[in-house]
Amino acid sequence: MTGYVFPPAPQAAVPVDDGLLFPVRRIFCVGRNYAAHALEMGGAPDREPPFFFTKPADAIVTGGANVPYPTATANLHHEMELVIAIGTAGADIAEADVLDHVFGYAAGIDLTRRDLQDEAKKARRPWDMSKGFDHSAPIGTIAPASGIGHPAKGAIALTIDGQPRQSSDISLMIWSVPEIVAHLSRLVQLEPGDLIFTGTPEGVGAVKAGETMEGMIEGVGTVTAKIVGR
Repeated sequence: MTGYVFPPAPQAAVPVDDGLLFPVRRIFCVGRNYAAHALEMGGAPDREPPFFFTKPADAIVTGGANVPYPTATANLHHEMELVIAIGTAGADIAEADVLDHVFGYAAGIDLTRRDLQDEAKKARRPWDMSKGFDHSAPIGTIAPASGIGHPAKGAIALTIDGQPRQSSDISLMIWSVPEIVAHLSRLVQLEPGDLIFTGTPEGVGAVKAGETMEGMIEGVGTVTAKIVGR
């Protein structure tokens, strides 16, 4: 009989509206999926093919838990996003069939070490340590599509200590949910438990220790997280 050399890590999971847990397998994120955000980041709002980066599953923060201000940065940014939760496996999925593979949706925040990302871009190096660090993916409760449908429009917003920072509509995404999932499924086989953060609208900016982020997506849900000192 074989065994583990040490106990395996706990399964990362996100609460679902019905009281169950959604086990997280992988986290994919779409870059620059709103034209106004692409412009504010110095890019072009062209409808080029979507590109993806990843976060580890254990970057998830749930239940409004506090987020320690990360090391190695002096410029931590918030990015409010619609999150897709995959419930059925598939590869090379046709756009017309994508929604059959979606379990539900949630409100999430892609936290970013912006200074590290800027340095990586200048050096033409990977973004990994600017995006995939500990506690970098706060997320709210997943709302099953069986209850809310598949939102294609609705307000998306984020405040810091009650002050508006981001405000837009998910209908302004350059790539829709079916297009995102279909494209990603041509690159990897999607599996139950995969999450896809779909990109952020304009208004991203710094968040500091002691400040509380509150995000919402109309018809989907909310996400809350307070940044605390280490």
